[in-house]
Amino acid sequence: MREIVFDTETTGLEPLKGDRLVEIGCVELFNHLPTGRNYHVYLNPERTMPVEAFRVHGLSDEFLADKPLFADVADEFAAFIEGATMIAHNASFDVAFLNAELGRLSRPPIPPDRVIDTLVLARRKHPNGPNSLDALCARYGIDTSKRTLHGGLLDAELLAEVYLELIGGRQPGLVLVAVEEKPVVDAGPSAPVRGVVGRRPEPLAPRGSEEEFKAHEAFVGKIKEAIWSRYAAPPSD
Repeated sequence: MREIVFDTETTGLEPLKGDRLVEIGCVELFNHLPTGRNYHVYLNPERTMPVEAFRVHGLSDEFLADKPLFADVADEFAAFIEGATMIAHNASFDVAFLNAELGRLSRPPIPPDRVIDTLVLARRKHPNGPNSLDALCARYGIDTSKRTLHGGLLDAELLAEVYLELIGGRQPGLVLVAVEEKPVVDAGPSAPVRGVVGRRPEPLAPRGSEEEFKAHEAFVGKIKEAIWSRYAAPPSD
């Protein structure tokens, strides 16, 4: 199962009123484990950066001036996320901006059923909160010392760790490697059934000594209607 944990930075809060993406950061997971493949890009928003947004992520007009437009990277971004479940914190915000950019290029949007919102997961697991990314990192002991400002890739990396904790830890289901599934072959009614354990062809040798068996038998003999008396007889020669 392939998943993409992602985060975006923007010029503001309203994608339908002219705010644009300025950064996309993605972290790939396979079977809930990081693969080491990331996708990261800064974008020229084709508009000036409001001071309020600059204070959040520190991406200036000067820094973004020579960065590509979303149209320039749309193909590579679409290829990276193709077929994967998309995971974000407060996902409706990030998906709205991605879909606005995709819509400008007449590309299909990311559908809601393809998205997992870690904020929803966190509110279910920790109903008393707080459930911001910083708060969840603190709760799970995830190092945020490098996070002085918001950043798409760094926040996606932190969120990937949070997500794995939210779904049950960093080794969910103790599945550490992919297991090849083999088809079940029906060999007829005489075929052995998996999961049914029969008798050993040769019984294991007893581990107790004769003296230990006699001592145990004497102890059991003192107990009224002891169940052990049905099973713990010393082995015959």
